[in-house]
Amino acid sequence: MATEGAAVATTEATDLENLVTNLEIVNSTPGNEQGADPPENTALPDDDPDNVSPADASLLRKIIRKGLVESKYDLEIQRKDPTSPLYSVKRFDALRLKPELLKGVYAMGFNAPSKIQETAVPTLLAQPPQNLIAQSQSGTGKTAAFVLAMLSRVDTSVNHPQVLCLSPTYELAIQTGEVASKMAAFCPDIKLQFAVRGEEIARNTKLTCHIIIGTPGKILDWGVKFRAFDLKKIRVFVLDEADVMIATQGHQDQCIRIHKHLPKDCQMMFFSATYEPQVMEFAEYIVENPMIIRLRREQESLDNIKQYYVKCRNQEEKYQAIQNIYGVITVGQAIIFCHTRKTASWLSSKMSKDGHSVAVLSGDLTVEQRLCVLDRFRNGLEKVLITTNVLSRGIDVEQVTIVVNFDMPMDKSGDADCETYLHRIGRTGRFGKNGIAINLVDSDKSMDICRTIEAHFRKRIHLLDAENVDEIEKIGS
Repeated sequence: MATEGAAVATTEATDLENLVTNLEIVNSTPGNEQGADPPENTALPDDDPDNVSPADASLLRKIIRKGLVESKYDLEIQRKDPTSPLYSVKRFDALRLKPELLKGVYAMGFNAPSKIQETAVPTLLAQPPQNLIAQSQSGTGKTAAFVLAMLSRVDTSVNHPQVLCLSPTYELAIQTGEVASKMAAFCPDIKLQFAVRGEEIARNTKLTCHIIIGTPGKILDWGVKFRAFDLKKIRVFVLDEADVMIATQGHQDQCIRIHKHLPKDCQMMFFSATYEPQVMEFAEYIVENPMIIRLRREQESLDNIKQYYVKCRNQEEKYQAIQNIYGVITVGQAIIFCHTRKTASWLSSKMSKDGHSVAVLSGDLTVEQRLCVLDRFRNGLEKVLITTNVLSRGIDVEQVTIVVNFDMPMDKSGDADCETYLHRIGRTGRFGKNGIAINLVDSDKSMDICRTIEAHFRKRIHLLDAENVDEIEKIGS
Protein backbone atom coordinates (compact mmCIF):
# COMPACT_ATOMS: atom_id res chain seq x y z
CA MET A 1 0.00 0.00 0.00
CA ALA A 2 1.36 3.40 -0.93
CA THR A 3 1.38 6.09 1.76
CA GLU A 4 1.54 9.70 0.61
CA GLY A 5 2.58 12.79 2.56
CA ALA A 6 5.47 14.42 4.37
CA ALA A 7 4.92 13.16 7.91
CA VAL A 8 4.61 9.54 6.83
CA ALA A 9 6.60 9.27 3.63
CA THR A 10 7.23 5.53 3.47
CA THR A 11 5.14 2.52 2.58
CA GLU A 12 6.69 0.19 5.14
CA ALA A 13 4.72 -0.83 8.23
CA THR A 14 7.88 -0.83 10.34
CA ASP A 15 8.24 2.91 9.92
CA LEU A 16 4.68 3.41 11.10
CA GLU A 17 5.47 1.22 14.10
CA ASN A 18 8.41 3.48 14.87
CA LEU A 19 6.13 6.49 14.65
CA VAL A 20 3.78 4.98 17.19
CA THR A 21 6.60 3.82 19.45
CA ASN A 22 8.15 7.29 19.53
CA LEU A 23 4.95 9.27 19.96
CA GLU A 24 4.74 12.16 22.34
CA ILE A 25 1.40 13.54 23.42
CA VAL A 26 1.31 17.10 22.12
CA ASN A 27 -0.78 19.67 23.99
CA SER A 28 -2.92 21.77 21.69
CA THR A 29 -5.54 24.45 21.94
CA PRO A 30 -9.24 23.49 21.81
CA GLY A 31 -10.75 23.21 18.35
CA ASN A 32 -7.48 23.43 16.42
CA GLU A 33 -6.63 21.30 13.43
CA GLN A 34 -5.09 18.38 15.33
CA GLY A 35 -8.24 18.35 17.39
CA ALA A 36 -6.94 17.53 20.87
CA ASP A 37 -7.94 19.25 24.08
CA PRO A 38 -5.18 20.10 26.54
CA PRO A 39 -4.84 16.93 28.65
CA GLU A 40 -7.04 17.20 31.73
CA ASN A 41 -4.21 16.11 33.99
CA THR A 42 -1.91 19.09 33.33
CA ALA A 43 -3.75 21.50 35.60
CA LEU A 44 -4.75 19.11 38.38
CA PRO A 45 -3.33 19.63 41.88
CA ASP A 46 -1.97 16.47 43.49
CA ASP A 47 -4.89 16.24 45.91
CA ASP A 48 -7.58 16.39 43.21
CA PRO A 49 -8.99 13.20 41.65
CA ASP A 50 -6.48 11.99 39.07
CA ASN A 51 -7.60 11.64 35.46
CA VAL A 52 -6.08 11.67 32.00
CA SER A 53 -7.71 12.98 28.86
CA PRO A 54 -10.03 10.47 27.13
CA ALA A 55 -7.75 10.51 24.07
CA ASP A 56 -4.63 9.71 26.13
CA ALA A 57 -6.43 6.89 27.94
CA SER A 58 -7.68 5.42 24.67
CA LEU A 59 -4.23 5.57 23.09
CA LEU A 60 -2.68 3.87 26.14
CA ARG A 61 -5.21 1.04 25.99
CA LYS A 62 -4.60 0.54 22.27
CA ILE A 63 -0.81 0.39 22.65
CA ILE A 64 -0.66 -1.89 25.70
CA ARG A 65 -2.76 -4.56 24.05
CA LYS A 66 -0.37 -7.34 23.10
CA GLY A 67 -3.06 -9.13 21.09
CA LEU A 68 -6.80 -9.59 20.79
CA VAL A 69 -8.71 -9.80 24.05
CA GLU A 70 -10.99 -12.82 24.27
CA SER A 71 -14.19 -11.06 25.30
CA LYS A 72 -16.44 -12.77 27.82
CA TYR A 73 -19.38 -10.62 26.83
CA ASP A 74 -22.20 -11.69 24.52
CA LEU A 75 -23.21 -9.41 21.67
CA GLU A 76 -26.51 -7.57 21.56
CA ILE A 77 -27.58 -6.89 17.99
CA GLN A 78 -30.33 -4.52 16.85
CA ARG A 79 -31.45 -4.38 13.22
CA LYS A 80 -33.81 -2.23 11.23
CA ASP A 81 -35.36 -5.40 9.77
CA PRO A 82 -35.26 -8.25 12.34
CA THR A 83 -36.42 -10.74 9.71
CA SER A 84 -33.41 -10.21 7.44
CA PRO A 85 -30.69 -12.85 7.71
CA LEU A 86 -27.81 -12.12 10.05
CA TYR A 87 -24.51 -13.39 8.71
CA SER A 88 -21.49 -14.31 10.77
CA VAL A 89 -18.24 -16.03 9.91
CA LYS A 90 -15.83 -18.26 11.82
CA ARG A 91 -13.03 -17.97 9.24
CA PHE A 92 -11.67 -14.98 7.35
CA ASP A 93 -11.47 -16.99 4.12
CA ALA A 94 -15.28 -17.25 4.18
CA LEU A 95 -15.50 -13.50 3.49
CA ARG A 96 -14.46 -13.74 -0.19
CA LEU A 97 -11.77 -11.14 0.28
CA LYS A 98 -9.19 -10.26 -2.35
CA PRO A 99 -6.37 -12.81 -1.99
CA GLU A 100 -3.83 -10.04 -1.29
CA LEU A 101 -5.98 -8.66 1.50
CA LEU A 102 -6.57 -12.09 3.02
CA LYS A 103 -2.82 -12.65 2.96
CA GLY A 104 -2.34 -9.40 4.90
CA VAL A 105 -4.92 -10.44 7.51
CA TYR A 106 -3.16 -13.74 8.12
CA ALA A 107 0.26 -12.06 8.15
CA MET A 108 -0.98 -9.93 11.08
CA GLY A 109 -1.67 -13.08 13.08
CA PHE A 110 -5.47 -12.99 12.80
CA ASN A 111 -6.21 -16.69 12.40
CA ALA A 112 -9.92 -16.45 13.20
CA PRO A 113 -12.31 -13.51 13.69
CA SER A 114 -12.88 -12.17 17.20
CA LYS A 115 -16.41 -12.16 18.61
CA ILE A 116 -17.27 -8.70 17.33
CA GLN A 117 -15.55 -9.33 13.97
CA GLU A 118 -17.66 -12.46 13.34
CA THR A 119 -20.77 -10.32 12.93
CA ALA A 120 -19.44 -6.84 12.15
CA VAL A 121 -17.21 -7.73 9.18
CA PRO A 122 -19.84 -9.60 7.10
CA THR A 123 -22.23 -6.70 7.75
CA LEU A 124 -19.64 -4.13 6.69
CA LEU A 125 -18.83 -6.05 3.49
CA ALA A 126 -22.45 -6.82 2.53
CA GLN A 127 -24.11 -5.60 -0.66
CA PRO A 128 -25.80 -3.21 -0.67
CA PRO A 129 -23.57 -1.54 1.97
CA GLN A 130 -25.05 -1.39 5.46
CA ASN A 131 -24.49 1.25 8.10
CA LEU A 132 -23.15 0.12 11.46
CA ILE A 133 -22.82 1.39 15.02
CA ALA A 134 -20.53 -0.83 17.08
CA GLN A 135 -19.54 -0.63 20.74
CA SER A 136 -16.81 -2.82 22.15
CA GLN A 137 -13.89 -2.53 24.53
CA SER A 138 -10.34 -1.82 23.34
CA GLY A 139 -8.51 -4.90 22.14
CA THR A 140 -11.53 -6.80 20.80
CA GLY A 141 -10.72 -6.17 17.14
CA LYS A 142 -12.82 -3.08 16.29
CA THR A 143 -10.01 -1.34 14.39
CA ALA A 144 -9.14 -4.41 12.34
CA ALA A 145 -12.83 -4.87 11.49
CA PHE A 146 -13.39 -1.42 10.03
CA VAL A 147 -9.94 -1.24 8.41
CA LEU A 148 -10.68 -4.50 6.60
CA ALA A 149 -13.96 -2.99 5.37
CA MET A 150 -12.21 0.24 4.32
CA LEU A 151 -9.62 -1.62 2.27
CA SER A 152 -12.22 -3.93 0.71
CA ARG A 153 -14.33 -1.02 -0.53
CA VAL A 154 -11.49 0.71 -2.42
CA ASP A 155 -11.68 0.75 -6.22
CA THR A 156 -8.06 1.15 -7.31
CA SER A 157 -9.07 1.82 -10.92
CA VAL A 158 -9.97 5.38 -9.93
CA ASN A 159 -7.52 7.71 -8.22
CA HIS A 160 -9.43 9.91 -5.82
CA PRO A 161 -10.34 9.63 -2.10
CA GLN A 162 -13.14 7.10 -1.54
CA VAL A 163 -12.77 6.31 2.16
CA LEU A 164 -12.63 8.80 5.03
CA CYS A 165 -11.66 7.73 8.55
CA LEU A 166 -11.85 10.26 11.41
CA SER A 167 -9.91 9.89 14.65
CA PRO A 168 -9.95 12.41 17.52
CA THR A 169 -6.16 12.94 17.71
CA TYR A 170 -2.96 12.66 15.69
CA GLU A 171 -1.75 9.74 17.78
CA LEU A 172 -4.96 7.71 17.37
CA ALA A 173 -5.00 8.39 13.62
CA ILE A 174 -1.45 7.05 13.34
CA GLN A 175 -2.51 3.94 15.28
CA THR A 176 -5.28 3.27 12.74
CA GLY A 177 -2.83 3.94 9.91
CA GLU A 178 -0.45 1.36 11.33
CA VAL A 179 -3.17 -1.31 11.22
CA ALA A 180 -4.14 -0.29 7.67
CA SER A 181 -0.52 -0.39 6.52
CA LYS A 182 0.03 -3.89 7.89
CA MET A 183 -3.23 -5.26 6.58
CA ALA A 184 -2.61 -3.82 3.09
CA ALA A 185 1.03 -4.90 2.97
CA PHE A 186 0.29 -7.03 -0.12
CA CYS A 187 -1.96 -4.43 -1.81
CA PRO A 188 0.54 -1.95 -3.32
CA ASP A 189 -2.14 -0.27 -5.44
CA ILE A 190 -4.04 1.08 -2.42
CA LYS A 191 -2.82 4.57 -1.51
CA LEU A 192 -3.33 6.13 1.90
CA GLN A 193 -2.96 9.74 3.02
CA PHE A 194 -2.75 11.08 6.58
CA ALA A 195 -4.61 14.34 7.21
CA VAL A 196 -3.00 15.20 10.53
CA ARG A 197 -0.75 17.75 12.18
CA GLY A 198 2.47 18.13 10.15
CA GLU A 199 0.84 17.19 6.85
CA GLU A 200 0.45 20.14 4.49
CA ILE A 201 -0.81 20.33 0.91
CA ALA A 202 -0.33 23.13 -1.59
CA ARG A 203 -3.32 25.16 -2.74
CA ASN A 204 -5.08 23.78 -5.81
CA THR A 205 -3.78 20.28 -5.01
CA LYS A 206 -6.10 17.43 -5.96
CA LEU A 207 -5.52 14.32 -3.84
CA THR A 208 -5.17 11.02 -5.71
CA CYS A 209 -5.06 8.69 -2.69
CA HIS A 210 -7.87 6.22 -2.00
CA ILE A 211 -8.08 6.45 1.79
CA ILE A 212 -7.70 9.48 4.07
CA ILE A 213 -7.14 8.92 7.79
CA GLY A 214 -7.06 12.06 9.89
CA THR A 215 -8.47 14.44 12.46
CA PRO A 216 -11.71 16.41 11.90
CA GLY A 217 -10.22 19.91 11.67
CA LYS A 218 -7.59 18.99 9.08
CA ILE A 219 -10.04 16.96 6.98
CA LEU A 220 -12.56 19.80 7.08
CA ASP A 221 -9.86 22.19 5.83
CA TRP A 222 -8.74 19.90 3.01
CA GLY A 223 -12.21 18.88 1.87
CA VAL A 224 -14.22 22.09 2.31
CA LYS A 225 -11.79 25.00 2.52
CA PHE A 226 -9.11 23.88 0.04
CA ARG A 227 -11.31 21.49 -2.01
CA ALA A 228 -8.38 19.09 -2.31
CA PHE A 229 -10.85 16.24 -2.66
CA ASP A 230 -14.56 15.88 -3.32
CA LEU A 231 -16.52 14.84 -0.24
CA LYS A 232 -19.41 13.86 -2.55
CA LYS A 233 -17.27 11.01 -3.90
CA ILE A 234 -16.62 9.42 -0.49
CA ARG A 235 -18.10 5.92 -0.41
CA VAL A 236 -17.19 4.97 3.18
CA PHE A 237 -17.15 7.22 6.25
CA VAL A 238 -15.65 5.82 9.48
CA LEU A 239 -15.88 7.62 12.78
CA ASP A 240 -13.57 5.93 15.28
CA GLU A 241 -13.31 6.51 19.06
CA ALA A 242 -16.64 8.32 18.99
CA ASP A 243 -16.80 8.64 22.78
CA VAL A 244 -13.40 10.37 22.78
CA MET A 245 -14.50 12.52 19.84
CA ILE A 246 -17.50 13.77 21.82
CA ALA A 247 -15.29 14.54 24.83
CA THR A 248 -12.92 16.65 22.69
CA GLN A 249 -13.99 20.26 22.31
CA GLY A 250 -15.12 21.24 18.82
CA HIS A 251 -14.88 17.78 17.26
CA GLN A 252 -18.57 16.94 17.36
CA ASP A 253 -19.47 20.06 15.37
CA GLN A 254 -16.64 19.42 12.90
CA CYS A 255 -17.82 15.83 12.33
CA ILE A 256 -21.37 17.03 11.68
CA ARG A 257 -20.10 19.62 9.17
CA ILE A 258 -18.13 16.93 7.31
CA HIS A 259 -21.10 14.58 7.39
CA LYS A 260 -23.36 17.17 5.72
CA HIS A 261 -21.13 17.16 2.63
CA LEU A 262 -21.20 13.37 2.16
CA PRO A 263 -23.45 11.62 -0.38
CA LYS A 264 -26.67 9.99 0.82
CA ASP A 265 -25.50 6.49 -0.16
CA CYS A 266 -22.18 6.76 1.71
CA GLN A 267 -21.67 3.80 4.05
CA MET A 268 -21.40 4.97 7.68
CA MET A 269 -19.36 3.09 10.31
CA PHE A 270 -19.43 4.39 13.86
CA PHE A 271 -17.24 2.83 16.57
CA SER A 272 -17.08 3.59 20.26
CA ALA A 273 -15.71 1.93 23.41
CA THR A 274 -18.71 3.15 25.43
CA TYR A 275 -22.43 3.28 24.89
CA GLU A 276 -23.40 6.37 26.86
CA PRO A 277 -26.62 8.24 25.93
CA GLN A 278 -24.74 11.22 24.47
CA VAL A 279 -22.67 8.85 22.31
CA MET A 280 -25.77 7.19 20.92
CA GLU A 281 -27.51 10.52 20.35
CA PHE A 282 -24.52 11.63 18.28
CA ALA A 283 -24.39 8.26 16.49
CA GLU A 284 -28.04 8.32 15.52
CA TYR A 285 -27.59 11.82 14.06
CA ILE A 286 -24.68 10.65 11.89
CA VAL A 287 -25.75 7.09 11.01
CA GLU A 288 -29.08 6.43 9.28
CA ASN A 289 -30.85 3.07 9.75
CA PRO A 290 -27.87 1.30 11.29
CA MET A 291 -27.29 -2.18 12.56
CA ILE A 292 -26.20 -1.76 16.19
CA ILE A 293 -23.75 -4.19 17.79
CA ARG A 294 -22.92 -3.79 21.46
CA LEU A 295 -21.58 -5.90 24.31
CA ARG A 296 -23.84 -7.04 27.12
CA ARG A 297 -21.87 -5.48 29.97
CA GLU A 298 -23.92 -6.92 32.79
CA GLN A 299 -22.64 -10.42 32.08
CA GLU A 300 -19.23 -9.77 33.63
CA SER A 301 -18.68 -12.42 36.29
CA LEU A 302 -17.03 -11.82 39.66
CA ASP A 303 -17.40 -15.46 40.71
CA ASN A 304 -13.66 -16.15 40.88
CA ILE A 305 -12.81 -13.00 42.87
CA LYS A 306 -13.11 -13.04 46.67
CA GLN A 307 -14.18 -9.59 47.87
CA TYR A 308 -13.47 -8.15 51.32
CA TYR A 309 -13.61 -4.85 53.14
CA VAL A 310 -11.48 -3.69 56.07
CA LYS A 311 -12.69 -1.02 58.50
CA CYS A 312 -10.05 1.64 59.14
CA ARG A 313 -10.09 4.97 60.96
CA ASN A 314 -7.55 6.85 58.86
CA GLN A 315 -4.89 6.61 56.17
CA GLU A 316 -2.29 5.19 58.55
CA GLU A 317 -4.61 2.34 59.54
CA LYS A 318 -5.22 1.63 55.86
CA TYR A 319 -1.50 1.29 55.38
CA GLN A 320 -1.19 -0.96 58.41
CA ALA A 321 -3.90 -3.21 56.99
CA ILE A 322 -1.86 -3.64 53.78
CA GLN A 323 1.24 -4.43 55.85
CA ASN A 324 -0.63 -7.05 57.88
CA ILE A 325 -1.95 -8.76 54.75
CA TYR A 326 1.52 -8.80 53.17
CA GLY A 327 2.96 -10.23 56.38
CA VAL A 328 0.64 -13.23 56.38
CA ILE A 329 -0.22 -14.35 52.82
CA THR A 330 1.92 -14.82 49.74
CA VAL A 331 1.20 -12.10 47.18
CA GLY A 332 2.36 -12.55 43.59
CA GLN A 333 1.81 -9.05 42.27
CA ALA A 334 -0.64 -6.43 43.51
CA ILE A 335 -2.32 -3.34 42.09
CA ILE A 336 -3.38 -0.67 44.59
CA PHE A 337 -5.84 2.02 43.45
CA CYS A 338 -5.79 5.52 44.94
CA HIS A 339 -8.08 8.48 44.23
CA THR A 340 -5.37 11.17 43.98
CA ARG A 341 -1.74 11.51 42.98
CA LYS A 342 -0.93 12.83 46.44
CA THR A 343 -2.17 9.63 48.10
CA ALA A 344 -0.42 7.47 45.51
CA SER A 345 2.87 9.29 46.12
CA TRP A 346 2.52 9.03 49.93
CA LEU A 347 1.72 5.32 49.77
CA SER A 348 4.58 4.61 47.37
CA SER A 349 7.05 6.33 49.69
CA LYS A 350 5.81 4.36 52.72
CA MET A 351 5.90 0.99 50.95
CA SER A 352 9.33 1.62 49.43
CA LYS A 353 10.78 2.48 52.86
CA ASP A 354 9.40 -0.82 54.18
CA GLY A 355 11.20 -2.77 51.49
CA HIS A 356 8.49 -3.30 48.88
CA SER A 357 9.33 -3.09 45.18
CA VAL A 358 6.90 -0.39 44.02
CA ALA A 359 5.98 1.38 40.78
CA VAL A 360 3.63 4.37 40.46
CA LEU A 361 1.38 5.12 37.50
CA SER A 362 -0.50 8.43 37.46
CA GLY A 363 -1.85 11.06 35.10
CA ASP A 364 1.22 13.30 35.22
CA LEU A 365 3.30 10.76 33.27
CA THR A 366 3.58 10.83 29.49
CA VAL A 367 2.24 7.89 27.49
CA GLU A 368 5.82 6.69 26.99
CA GLN A 369 6.55 6.81 30.72
CA ARG A 370 3.33 4.93 31.49
CA LEU A 371 4.26 2.22 28.98
CA CYS A 372 7.70 1.89 30.57
CA VAL A 373 6.14 1.48 34.04
CA LEU A 374 3.69 -1.12 32.71
CA ASP A 375 6.40 -3.11 30.93
CA ARG A 376 8.48 -3.24 34.12
CA PHE A 377 5.46 -4.42 36.10
CA ARG A 378 4.54 -7.01 33.47
CA ASN A 379 8.09 -8.35 33.60
CA GLY A 380 7.93 -8.67 37.37
CA LEU A 381 10.58 -6.02 38.09
CA GLU A 382 8.14 -4.39 40.54
CA LYS A 383 5.71 -6.40 42.64
CA VAL A 384 3.34 -3.58 43.55
CA LEU A 385 1.76 -1.12 41.13
CA ILE A 386 0.18 1.92 42.79
CA THR A 387 -2.09 3.72 40.37
CA THR A 388 -5.04 6.05 39.99
CA ASN A 389 -7.92 5.60 37.55
CA VAL A 390 -5.40 5.99 34.72
CA LEU A 391 -5.33 2.19 34.77
CA SER A 392 -8.78 1.09 35.92
CA ARG A 393 -9.06 -0.88 32.68
CA GLY A 394 -6.96 -2.20 29.86
CA ILE A 395 -4.16 -4.32 31.32
CA ASP A 396 -3.86 -8.08 31.76
CA VAL A 397 -1.06 -9.30 34.04
CA GLU A 398 -1.33 -12.98 34.85
CA GLN A 399 0.60 -12.72 38.12
CA VAL A 400 -1.73 -10.16 39.76
CA THR A 401 -3.34 -11.95 42.72
CA ILE A 402 -4.59 -9.00 44.80
CA VAL A 403 -6.26 -5.69 43.98
CA VAL A 404 -6.57 -3.19 46.82
CA ASN A 405 -8.94 -0.23 46.69
CA PHE A 406 -7.03 2.11 48.99
CA ASP A 407 -9.78 4.60 48.13
CA MET A 408 -13.23 3.42 47.07
CA PRO A 409 -14.12 4.42 43.49
CA MET A 410 -16.55 7.31 43.18
CA ASP A 411 -17.89 9.41 40.33
CA LYS A 412 -17.73 13.19 39.98
CA SER A 413 -20.78 13.52 42.24
CA GLY A 414 -19.14 11.48 44.99
CA ASP A 415 -21.43 8.48 44.45
CA ALA A 416 -20.33 4.86 44.03
CA ASP A 417 -18.76 4.24 40.61
CA CYS A 418 -19.74 0.62 40.05
CA GLU A 419 -18.28 0.34 36.54
CA THR A 420 -14.87 1.58 37.68
CA TYR A 421 -15.00 -0.86 40.60
CA LEU A 422 -15.70 -3.70 38.17
CA HIS A 423 -12.76 -2.72 35.98
CA ARG A 424 -10.46 -2.24 38.97
CA ILE A 425 -11.00 -5.58 40.66
CA GLY A 426 -11.14 -7.25 37.25
CA ARG A 427 -7.37 -6.71 37.11
CA THR A 428 -7.16 -9.79 39.35
CA GLY A 429 -8.85 -13.12 38.72
CA ARG A 430 -7.64 -13.03 35.12
CA PHE A 431 -7.15 -16.07 32.88
CA GLY A 432 -9.59 -18.18 34.94
CA LYS A 433 -7.56 -17.90 38.13
CA ASN A 434 -8.85 -16.91 41.56
CA GLY A 435 -8.24 -13.38 42.78
CA ILE A 436 -8.67 -11.29 45.90
CA ALA A 437 -10.12 -7.76 46.11
CA ILE A 438 -9.70 -5.80 49.33
CA ASN A 439 -11.54 -2.54 49.97
CA LEU A 440 -10.20 -0.22 52.67
CA VAL A 441 -13.10 1.67 54.25
CA ASP A 442 -12.31 4.68 56.47
CA SER A 443 -15.57 6.65 56.71
CA ASP A 444 -19.34 6.35 56.66
CA LYS A 445 -19.28 7.62 53.07
CA SER A 446 -16.84 4.97 51.87
CA MET A 447 -18.88 2.34 53.72
CA ASP A 448 -22.00 3.53 51.87
CA ILE A 449 -20.10 3.23 48.57
CA CYS A 450 -19.05 -0.31 49.49
CA ARG A 451 -22.65 -1.29 50.30
CA THR A 452 -23.95 0.28 47.07
CA ILE A 453 -21.40 -1.71 45.04
CA GLU A 454 -22.32 -4.90 46.90
CA ALA A 455 -26.03 -4.37 46.14
CA HIS A 456 -25.33 -3.46 42.49
CA PHE A 457 -23.42 -6.67 41.70
CA ARG A 458 -25.34 -8.82 44.18
CA LYS A 459 -22.06 -10.24 45.38
CA ARG A 460 -21.22 -10.32 49.08
CA ILE A 461 -18.26 -8.22 50.20
CA HIS A 462 -17.10 -9.85 53.43
CA LEU A 463 -15.75 -8.04 56.49
CA LEU A 464 -12.09 -8.83 57.10
CA ASP A 465 -10.34 -8.20 60.42
CA ALA A 466 -6.89 -7.17 59.26
CA GLU A 467 -5.58 -7.56 62.84
CA ASN A 468 -6.52 -11.26 62.92
CA VAL A 469 -3.81 -13.47 61.44
CA ASP A 470 -6.10 -16.51 61.22
CA GLU A 471 -8.69 -14.58 59.20
CA ILE A 472 -6.06 -13.24 56.81
CA GLU A 473 -4.66 -16.74 56.30
CA LYS A 474 -8.12 -17.96 55.26
CA ILE A 475 -8.41 -15.46 52.38
CA GLY A 476 -5.11 -16.66 50.96
CA SER A 477 -6.05 -20.33 51.01
